[in-house]
Amino acid sequence: MRDPVLRLASLAKMLPSGRQLFEGVALTLAAGEPVAIRGESGAGKSTLLNIVAGLDTADAGEVSVAGMSLAGLDESARTALRRDAIGFVFQAFHILPHLDLAQNVAFPLILQRRPRATALVRAGEMLEAVGLGDRRRSYPRELSGGELQRVAIARALVHAPRLILADEPTGNLDPGTAAEIIDLLLGTVKERGAAMLLVTHSPLAAAKAERQFLLTPHGLVPDDAPAHG
Repeated sequence: MRDPVLRLASLAKMLPSGRQLFEGVALTLAAGEPVAIRGESGAGKSTLLNIVAGLDTADAGEVSVAGMSLAGLDESARTALRRDAIGFVFQAFHILPHLDLAQNVAFPLILQRRPRATALVRAGEMLEAVGLGDRRRSYPRELSGGELQRVAIARALVHAPRLILADEPTGNLDPGTAAEIIDLLLGTVKERGAAMLLVTHSPLAAAKAERQFLLTPHGLVPDDAPAHG
């Protein structure tokens, strides 16, 4: 049996104030599987994503990404893991305003030192996949919020990562656009065979994932909130 793309075992995190943010967080994600995590503001959803990405450390427990335990990696190796195996989609898009769309999407490949021409061709293909093939020479200021998030999805997937981390990817979008984007994100992730960990406040977005959980101080519990909530 192949190793899971992501494995979390007994993760715990305490705030500097001494308050236990969460403990006992355990989860396994397979290739092509999208999982959603909801929780109250301050529950630690973004902190959990940062721990998975190796940008923060847990007080206890283990994180394994693409078969590698983060505990055994130095900062240089963690940076390389993020660059090669993880794609990120954020609420605020984080599209670089001085680059055109193809250059933005090609950026992860440039960081991997791929040939520029090859990277731009691949970026064009990903923009086509998210419905923006004719906008590759446009600049971010010319796009709507929904279009910018499409660019962010293309950028997150252009280097064929094993794992996608999505932090409130529809938080800045109107409900209609949000529904389109979450369908596009989930469909593209599954088509590319990546695992995805989606954190969101939205029951509508969470309900589209294959499994849904609530993050509580005592770990993850199944989320059975109605999608219209």
